[in-house]
Amino acid sequence: MPDSAKVMTACTLVCLVLVVLDSLVIGADALLWSGWVVLGLCTAGVLLLRPPRG
Repeated sequence: MPDSAKVMTACTLVCLVLVVLDSLVIGADALLWSGWVVLGLCTAGVLLLRPPRG
């Protein structure tokens, strides 16, 4: 896995933890969850579209 994909995956997981904590403390916010879903889909795309090894 390229370093950029590792960093993006780590950022996505950190954002997930922050959104969950925010939802527990303040209450669920659809905009935060929607933003995290978009970030998760972008991360999945980066992981799936990596260049072939050769």
